Amino acid sequence: MISLTDTQKIGMGLTGFGVFFLFFGMILFFDKALLAIGNVLFVAGLAFVIGLERTFRFFFQKQKVKATGFFLGGVFVVLIGWPLIGMIFEIYGFFLLFRGFFPVVVGFIRRVPVLGSLLNLPGIRSFVDKVGESNNMV
Repeated sequence: MISLTDTQKIGMGLTGFGVFFLFFGMILFFDKALLAIGNVLFVAGLAFVIGLERTFRFFFQKQKVKATGFFLGGVFVVLIGWPLIGMIFEIYGFFLLFRGFFPVVVGFIRRVPVLGSLLNLPGIRSFVDKVGESNNMV
């Protein structure tokens, strides 16, 4: 089992609550207060889990400037009160930031018994194969 420091445990909790508030905010028709809380908790949790320096290095790499701009710009737009537009920016930025992790996630999900068989259904398989391609990591 992976051992986590107390700071990382706090970060996992913050990130989990952030994802919960983001999801709940979208379910409740883009409630700006819940989305704002979710954004702050998610980014703070990420900083606690991987460390402040590594968080800055991850977000501010040269090849990820556009993705970081969209993601953090979306957070800002949500915070000033336009949740739908902000979430569109955030989702686009999130996919640009984390697209290198998608092949790993798809490979892991394919090994899970029930989910792996769902990913092999005809309509879903072509989409998942496209998302899971390793050449998207550029």
